[in-house]
Amino acid sequence: MTQPRGSGNNSPAASAALSGAVDLSAVKARAEAAARPPASGGPGGQQAGGAANGAVIDVTEDTFQAEVVERSLRQLVVVDLWAEWCGPCKQLSPVLERLASESGGSWVLAKVDVDANPRISQLFGVQSIPTVVAIAGGQPVDAFSGALPENQIRQWLTQLLDALKDKLPGAPAPQESEEVEEPDDPRFTEAEDAFEQGDFAAAAAAYQRILDSEPGNEQAKAALVQVRFAERAARTDPSAVARADADPDDLDAALAAADAEVADGDVERGFTRLVSAIRRTAGTDRDRVREHLVGLFDLFDPADERVAKARRDLASALF
Repeated sequence: MTQPRGSGNNSPAASAALSGAVDLSAVKARAEAAARPPASGGPGGQQAGGAANGAVIDVTEDTFQAEVVERSLRQLVVVDLWAEWCGPCKQLSPVLERLASESGGSWVLAKVDVDANPRISQLFGVQSIPTVVAIAGGQPVDAFSGALPENQIRQWLTQLLDALKDKLPGAPAPQESEEVEEPDDPRFTEAEDAFEQGDFAAAAAAYQRILDSEPGNEQAKAALVQVRFAERAARTDPSAVARADADPDDLDAALAAADAEVADGDVERGFTRLVSAIRRTAGTDRDRVREHLVGLFDLFDPADERVAKARRDLASALF
C-alpha cells in the first residue's frame, strides 16, 4: 500500500493491504442489511449514507461484504478507516465526504469506525489512522495514510478512476473507429520470447524492467505473476501429489502438490487441498498456507467462479 503517486513518500503503516495476502471476503456478513442500525455519521459531521444519494455510507463488519467487496465489483469503493478520537481523521473525513458527494457516483466513500469494527482494521493490517484504501474488483488496488492535502487526494482519485475506467461496469464504451494495428511493444516481445524458450528468469527480469518504468502497467503485472508461478511449478517434484496424499500434514508437499494441480488444470483440487490444510493448521503454518493460496488466486480473473468459491471456503476456514 502506498501513498498517492506523486506525494513523495511511502506509507509503511499501510503496507499490508496490498501485499497479496489480503482476503477481503474474510469479513463475512453476519446479519441482514435491514437489521443494521441507522448511520451515525463520521467525524466530518455528515450523516453517512445521506450525502449525494448514497455517495457516503457507514460500513460495519456485518455489512462489509455487501457494501464494500460486492459493491466494488461494480464501482470504485474508497474505505476511510477512522476513529472518533483521531484528530487527523477529523481533517480528512470531511474532504473525502465532499469529494464523494461531488463525484457524480463515480465512486463511493465507505466509512469504517475502527474502534467499533476492529476486525476490518486487522484485515488491512492498519497501524495508524486515518488510513484510506481503494477497493475495485473485490481487491485493494491502492491506499494512503495520514491527512493529505485535498489536491493530492484529487490527483490520487483521478489516477485511480482513469486506470479503472475500462474495468468497472458503467464505464463509457469506446467509440467505434477504424482499427489501426499497433506495433508490438519490443519490451513485451523480449519477455514473451524468453518465456517461450523456458528462460523464466529472463522473462521475469524483462517484465520487471517494464514495471520499474511503468509501475501501473497491469499487463506486465499479470504476466510477471504467471511467469513466477510457471518457474515455481517447473521445479515441483513430480511425486509431490502422492506425498501430500499420503501425509496431509506435510505442508511442503501440500504446497508443491497444489502448484502441480493448478499447473495441470486441476484448479479446484489444488484450492481445496490448501483450504483443508488451513483448517488443520494454526499460527505461522496457517499463514504460510493462506499466503500461498491467495498467491494462486492472483493467477486467475477475480470473477472466476473457482476463485470465488475458494475465497468463500477460505473465509469459512479462517473464521
